Amino acid sequence: MSAPAPKSSAPAQDERARLGFRLTLPAQILVLFISAFPLLMQAYISLTDWSPLSGTNWWNAWEMWNTFANYTDLAMDGRFWSALWRTLVVMLVCVPVEFLLGLALATLFADDFPGKKLFYSILLMPMMVVPAVAGYMFFMLFQSGGPVNDVLSGLLGFPVAIAWLSDPKLALAAVMIADIWQWTPLMFLILLAGLVGVPQDQIKAATLLGANAWQRFVTIVVPKMKTIIIIALAIRVIENFKIFDTLYIMTGGGPGVATETISVYIYKVTTQDLIWGYVAAIALAILVVLSVAAVLAMKRMAANREAAA
Repeated sequence: MSAPAPKSSAPAQDERARLGFRLTLPAQILVLFISAFPLLMQAYISLTDWSPLSGTNWWNAWEMWNTFANYTDLAMDGRFWSALWRTLVVMLVCVPVEFLLGLALATLFADDFPGKKLFYSILLMPMMVVPAVAGYMFFMLFQSGGPVNDVLSGLLGFPVAIAWLSDPKLALAAVMIADIWQWTPLMFLILLAGLVGVPQDQIKAATLLGANAWQRFVTIVVPKMKTIIIIALAIRVIENFKIFDTLYIMTGGGPGVATETISVYIYKVTTQDLIWGYVAAIALAILVVLSVAAVLAMKRMAANREAAA
């Protein structure tokens, strides 16, 4: 006589799933409200001419409905495109420099050497500084009579009094130096974590087969770190796109609009012009662009994981 078949555990699993859903439902509703409500409100305001000076509450903004006028204005706003271009310049300069410096430092710190813990702590200190404080530090450093010009005077042998933050051609470079100083440690930290995770047995095997350091780095280390590299670059691209604190403390977007990035432009339009419907359209457009970039980065990471599997 055959033994009775074991009872299925499917009903118990379904009950546990339903219980878990009921227990987490309040938190899910709260998270949905926190994320969805501001987005929906922003999309609603972006289709109107509403501002705090209109004399009506935001939920009555439909009285000033303009459909897509804010978006057409955005497409023809030369100041917006100039600010976007400056933001891209900062991103295209800072992110590669931070990546290369971070990778070089991560490669150096992957091996043991005397004083490693001390240098490691010192190297991470800039990342711990509040961006507004870092902005004030570099504001003082790049004054005409500041330490940067003093060092250049000592090296060149004659007085140097460069107006870094007053020169439209140099102010943005000073801001980028400040950004590189503060956020290279973050890139270093992420890349070091990826570098430590590279299988050492493969590197030893390649060494025994006669591969030099560069060959091992290109054929083993970089392929194993693809996902980490994409994460590091994606984080810094998105964060660099939003650069504000350091830049605003150093230059306020000036001289003129020479260092006015997209974040500074949005701030000025919000607080000075009070055109909140237009600001909502700008912010929503930027959100879409950054979201697309994040999705592409995640797809690339998924492709790398599938290729490595």
